[in-house]
Amino acid sequence: ASPSSSASRIGTSDTGVTSPSTPAEPAHHLLFLNSSGEIFSAKECAKFLRSFPLRPGSGDVLLLVMGTKHADTGLDCNVVKGRAVEFVVNSLNTAGSALGIPNLFGINHWKHIETCNEYEHIHVTHYNCAHPDEIELPRYKHISQFVKAELVKIEESTKCSENDIFPLFTNANLRIIQRWVDDSSYVSVFLLERPPFMFSLLPSETEENGPNGRFGVPTVEDWQSLWVAWDFVTMRMMPCSMLYQKPIYLRHICLFYLGHIPTFLDIHLSRLLNEPHTQPEEFKYIFERGIDPNVDDPSQCHASNSKCREDHSEVPQNNEDWPTPDSVLSFRLRVRERLLRLYDDISSGRVQLTRSVARVLFMTHEHEGLHLETLLYMLIQRAGTGTIPPPDFIPPPWESLAASWNAAPRPASPTVVIEATNVTIGIGDLESEDSDPVKSLEVNGHVFGWDNESPKREVAVDAFRIEWRLVTNGEFFEFYKRTTEATDSLSVNDNARLESKLDFPASWAETESGEIQVRTLYGPVPLKIAWNWPVITTYDNLSEYAVVKGGRIPTEAELLVFRDRFLAGYEGGANMGFRNWHPVPGTTGLEHGGGKGHNGGVAEWTSTLWDSYDGFEASGRYPGFSADFFDGAHNASLGGSYAMIPRIADRRSFRNWWQRNYPFCWAGARVAYDL
Repeated sequence: ASPSSSASRIGTSDTGVTSPSTPAEPAHHLLFLNSSGEIFSAKECAKFLRSFPLRPGSGDVLLLVMGTKHADTGLDCNVVKGRAVEFVVNSLNTAGSALGIPNLFGINHWKHIETCNEYEHIHVTHYNCAHPDEIELPRYKHISQFVKAELVKIEESTKCSENDIFPLFTNANLRIIQRWVDDSSYVSVFLLERPPFMFSLLPSETEENGPNGRFGVPTVEDWQSLWVAWDFVTMRMMPCSMLYQKPIYLRHICLFYLGHIPTFLDIHLSRLLNEPHTQPEEFKYIFERGIDPNVDDPSQCHASNSKCREDHSEVPQNNEDWPTPDSVLSFRLRVRERLLRLYDDISSGRVQLTRSVARVLFMTHEHEGLHLETLLYMLIQRAGTGTIPPPDFIPPPWESLAASWNAAPRPASPTVVIEATNVTIGIGDLESEDSDPVKSLEVNGHVFGWDNESPKREVAVDAFRIEWRLVTNGEFFEFYKRTTEATDSLSVNDNARLESKLDFPASWAETESGEIQVRTLYGPVPLKIAWNWPVITTYDNLSEYAVVKGGRIPTEAELLVFRDRFLAGYEGGANMGFRNWHPVPGTTGLEHGGGKGHNGGVAEWTSTLWDSYDGFEASGRYPGFSADFFDGAHNASLGGSYAMIPRIADRRSFRNWWQRNYPFCWAGARVAYDL
């Protein structure tokens, strides 16, 4: 994809209606019983599935039936032996009938044998000749003789483990709409689509990728994938009428972010290369820096308590004074072309790939990824009343999904005990080393992070108990209802009057009839649909919930220990990188997989104050990135949401922060308990 391959005009219409990609062609509904697909290796199977003629945005779907296994249970041949034996007996009779002799094969002369290669997940079936046998085919004038114990191979298939499923479908460019599993968990039925975009798997930590390692320098392909996602949201989900609106009062209008992303990139390229800014140069005065004001006093920003308009870009106050959308998009294209020229210069050797060059590429790439999530948590506040649902993705079948979610197994115990341990926080990526004559050239295999991710440091963690799952919408709703009802029942003059500290979650919406619904990018859905999703709300709300329950929000170190042991990443099926456009129930805590799973698709609050620490060095290229928020009002969080790009959400050391009463960030929490 080139910088200009995406749509060049914003929105579709003020009605929020998008036309189907192929309005004259009916959707294709394919059914595939994957015994044929199982004859391939995982790599071959992905290529095979990728060849299916599913058209993004057309409504095409694939219903795929395939054998699966849990990673920790092995290929237990006995799981289906009863059915398999019946199948083999039937197949012998059928083979005889096909050859014109129904009883050709003496059923008592043949046994069914299954063998399993656990390491390669290969399942092999043979006929075993129990007695010497002679098969005569007069029609073909042929006689076959079999000696006792002779094996006749009839089938070899590769069974997917839980760990194989998401890499397989991601490599096949398929997105799971819904999955059904039989009682034995041996057979799964997947409803799949080919989405308009999908993020590739991250390189493995053992792959030799030079500077483009798992969390190294983003490749041109990484940029192109990010641009497709950014353009999808900004060009297809925002009608023109929303460009000059503020979906949330603590941010600029939407148009600002369309200009901010290329301006930030252009400014840092100019500083790095000592080159002029891309025209129009005055964009840097409007779009350089956004706002993150104090929730209680929006006129104040950051730790310095500086006035927002004094410390940030001076933005127009009237709609007509903003640059036109077309001029912003034209500027965006020129900046992207400038970036690609830099990659060409690096490839040709005209520019040396030093740590400084690599850091600018890393920083600007992840800055765009972070703002993609920011923009969406703004847009969700207008979903159903302005924001266009994700076009060309199959809309979620809410009722069917909810039925599957409600029937899913739960942890045998709600909590797990973590013994006392030490945990390493952070990575070795001090920006000051970029100017070291030796280290400045050490780019291959280097892991880049933001200034708050370095240096490495070890923290002692006492034993504690923690819940397998995050607090859900259902759990918080019951708590919210009890608390608000208790508050309402007390008299104003009651000395024991309860002062509720709870705020109504911004992720919820209330209808005119008083029904509580949960916001999604498809519009609000009934609470019963999202009952088991992690609730998205403020730290203050979740801390109040935890305290009343007898617990607390875990520290950053505690949560990191839990995540290291039990959280699956993007490759393991975590809900990130737009696998879904909404949260889903968490999956940690089940017996299979040793409790490993995902949290449902949100960042996680910690009780750790966002502050400096021993060894912290503020970035020289972006000095205020972290340090501006060392104000005592922010707490650290870990991970990312369903809309966070995998290279950020999957990086162990990645840390984010929000004000404890900030209502719009996509973060939840789990409850920890002292021992």
